[in-house]
Amino acid sequence: MSTSFQSFFIPRKESRAPTITPLRILTTNLFSLISSSSTRSLTSILCSPRSTVVGPKVKAFSKQKDYLLAKVKVLLKQHVPVENLDIHARALKVIKLLEKEYPDAKTALHHSNPLELLVATILSAQCTDARVNIVTESLFKKYRTAKDYARADIHEFEQEIRSTGFYRNKARNIKNCCQMLVEKFNSQVPRSMEEMLQLPGVARKTANVVLSNAYGVVVGIAVDTHVRRVANRLGLTQNENADKIEQDLMKIVPKRQWMRITDLLIFHGRKICIARHPKCALCILNKICPSAFTFD
Repeated sequence: MSTSFQSFFIPRKESRAPTITPLRILTTNLFSLISSSSTRSLTSILCSPRSTVVGPKVKAFSKQKDYLLAKVKVLLKQHVPVENLDIHARALKVIKLLEKEYPDAKTALHHSNPLELLVATILSAQCTDARVNIVTESLFKKYRTAKDYARADIHEFEQEIRSTGFYRNKARNIKNCCQMLVEKFNSQVPRSMEEMLQLPGVARKTANVVLSNAYGVVVGIAVDTHVRRVANRLGLTQNENADKIEQDLMKIVPKRQWMRITDLLIFHGRKICIARHPKCALCILNKICPSAFTFD
């Protein structure tokens, strides 16, 4: 009986844990991968949740990712040369490349008329457009005219916009702004920069957004937090003040592109050139950006 049992017994093979090879692949093999398209593919793989890098008997597991990605960035910085362009040529190339990347870039704030866009833009200060759109979905059903906002109960209105942040200031500005629209502008949103700037809570950024998107009146460049950050990193300005950045950009960007560059830089700032850890290896501008691969 024992003999029969032993004849059918097959010893189990000893299993081995996968070998993690030292990161020697970051030499000649990686140099062959460095190009604008393959670089972006490589980094996409490294940034994915369960990525593996296929090489000569090599697999990079999650514990190695941060180190591996850091080494890749060093190599990319050394081997992706930055084109030496003057500031005007760089601005034009930025627009050209971003147009290809984001052909559908436009304001993300939902609106159906100039008043809704004005209110949404005021609410968007220090708040994401996605959050504003959630708030305005019900807000625009309740408040349909400037007179509705002007007559709103301030405490109730504050609670309705509370989730956008700084809600007390925003509620007061919107209410006062709409009171002025009723009293001075026949309840209509003005069509000129001079008149827009008379409205409480409206500065050049808000005025530019409303005038260009609602009326097609382009008299400047809207500078929000994304435009400020990306323009500085691209070397298109050295200023931090929004009004000064606007003047710098207006000098180097053709007027026909003033509205467009705002939308393009905002999209790029949200998707790639983010505040803390910009995705330089995925960036279509990394060959013309003086700040590329300089971030930790």
